[in-house]
Amino acid sequence: MWKPDRHSKKPLYEQIADHLETRISYGEFPPGSLLPSERKLAEQLGVNRSTVVLAFAELRSMGIIESRTGSGTRVSTSKWGALPKHTPNWSRYAEGGSFLPNLPFMRKIREALTRQTSLIDMASGELSGDLAPIEEIAALMSEHRYTSYLGYDNPQGYIPLRQALVQYLADYRGIHTTESSIMITSGSQQSLYLITQCLLSPGDAVAIEDPSYCYSLPMFQSAGLRLFRLPVDQHGVCPEDIRSLYKKHRIKMVFMNPNFQNPTGTVLSMERRKQLFDVASELGLPIVEDDPFSLTAYETAAPEPLKAMDSNGSILYIGSFSKIAASGLRIGWMVAPQSIVERLADARQQMDFGLSVIPQQVAAQFIKSSYFQPHLERLRMQLQFKKDLMVEALQKELPDLVTWTAPHGGLHLWCKLQLEVPDGRLLEEAVKRGVVFVPGSVYGSDAGYVRLTYARPKTEEIATGIARFAEALRSFQ
Repeated sequence: MWKPDRHSKKPLYEQIADHLETRISYGEFPPGSLLPSERKLAEQLGVNRSTVVLAFAELRSMGIIESRTGSGTRVSTSKWGALPKHTPNWSRYAEGGSFLPNLPFMRKIREALTRQTSLIDMASGELSGDLAPIEEIAALMSEHRYTSYLGYDNPQGYIPLRQALVQYLADYRGIHTTESSIMITSGSQQSLYLITQCLLSPGDAVAIEDPSYCYSLPMFQSAGLRLFRLPVDQHGVCPEDIRSLYKKHRIKMVFMNPNFQNPTGTVLSMERRKQLFDVASELGLPIVEDDPFSLTAYETAAPEPLKAMDSNGSILYIGSFSKIAASGLRIGWMVAPQSIVERLADARQQMDFGLSVIPQQVAAQFIKSSYFQPHLERLRMQLQFKKDLMVEALQKELPDLVTWTAPHGGLHLWCKLQLEVPDGRLLEEAVKRGVVFVPGSVYGSDAGYVRLTYARPKTEEIATGIARFAEALRSFQ
């Protein structure tokens, strides 16, 4: 993001005015469009509000912008008669469409991280740079020449990667399949998007764990689906709740994250897994199983996924490299009946003709290489170390105001606050102090919870981040 140069001889307000004038002339802010508020622009640019007031006054004096009480500041529609009389109402277009924007809290978190690069990030659900296999992937790229054809690839994804995943899924997750039943995606979210858009119809009812990462994704509401909650306790969801929802609402599909559930970290018990299969089989219900965290298990291996027990083809299994390798590779996969894979591959091809082949080639080499298993072992050890650091910091800073159950895998700590605090105000106070987290209400939960991610911040930032969060929380006492 552009920032004014504090070492320049030109005053800050003039730099801001020039920058805005340039963006307006480029059509980034068309005639009649609303500019950011003075306060918001000041926060984005890291200047005092008075500086933005002066910049707006400069533009206003030139007739470039106009302000009206209660309507904000907009780009002039009549500067020197040079602008067309009729322009598209872009604000109406931006607010329209069937695909909803991100939740306000998620937009606020993203804006804060963009604006304040020094923030300690306990919100983003990804690995820090020191946990990613950067050196290993660099070594693979130097060892192998990627000289294959760089045109459009198979709609289901790069065949050697799908073949490598067949072995990977058998060795690491107990899933037996063929490359014909695997589709490569850009990650779990694209898999979920394709499922909600192509296999379900507006008005269909679906069951989703509560709390769940899925509630932070407006794609379900964008698809016109009706969402019904499956409460999660210390053993996961209760399968009989699915039967009840089916009787009341005729749910069409169930979305689950059985191992180290996001955000709670719980593991669906073996007894409930068996009950779940019985209920789903009886009702003919498909289950979407998202399994991003199983290979992060710290002490003992995570249970095999539901898909490993599936002999009827009733489980759509979603996996990804984002939580065990590098989110920047943008490699995920789905295991499903071949007819479903073909349907979703056809839909994805209408959007982008497939994924970039080079990351798929790198991923195929990585999971077959001698680097993969040592990387997983190092990742588990370091994640457990970071988790322990966060738990120790919480015990030190907030023993009386926060409770939690430490997970045995995954990237997150799900915490219950013992203080009644508005989510938005707590987030604002935390950002002021230099740390960001995700309020629990984003995940469909009742107020009074937060998700703290220990995988994203650097090791040396964890204690400081928790101290800042504690200061923000105690400000409400």
